[in-house]
Amino acid sequence: MIATLENDRSPRNPKPGIAEEECVVTDAVDPRERVVRAADQLFNAHGVHAVGMDKVRDAAGVSLKKIYAMFPSKEALILAVLDDRTRQWNAGIAACADGLSSPRDKLLAVFDFLLEWFGTDEFRGCAFINAYGELGAEMPSVASAVRAQKADFQQYVAGLVAELGAPGGLGAQLSILAEGAQTTAAIAGSVRPADDARAAAEVLIDQALR
Repeated sequence: MIATLENDRSPRNPKPGIAEEECVVTDAVDPRERVVRAADQLFNAHGVHAVGMDKVRDAAGVSLKKIYAMFPSKEALILAVLDDRTRQWNAGIAACADGLSSPRDKLLAVFDFLLEWFGTDEFRGCAFINAYGELGAEMPSVASAVRAQKADFQQYVAGLVAELGAPGGLGAQLSILAEGAQTTAAIAGSVRPADDARAAAEVLIDQALR
């Protein structure tokens, strides 16, 4: 979920890790949803390798027997978390673009979404990049899922660029801006990269339309 954006857009200190006891999911009725949410929070806070299935069990309040009935392996759970992250990403961008009519405004809404996301307490960089860095070499399925999400986002941006009537190369440039902003914001502990990337995107769009 995307929380309300802080008014302060100045650089902030990097966020500390979340204690395991704080990663407790009780608001979801469906056991599968509880498990995925709990795993997402734990993976995001501590990394995937550091989180055992017993910790997911404790946070979700679902027995290991039930967890393994839904997810035969930890790898299957990781893929489910990434799938849910894709849904959250797409929904967040769609919400920021809701009510906008022009392709230009919808493209810039991507960076408005990033600004909002960077201001949340749970932001620790792109979950897909983090997963790829930690698991990409040992789990081809994870690498494939990450590539699929990135390709899907690039296609979304490319579609808006085509609607705009701009050269196709603009889509790749804007996608790279968005990806770079996520990494920079996570390292710097600041929301400012979203503003900087949005400003650069405006320049690129305007130049492409000349």
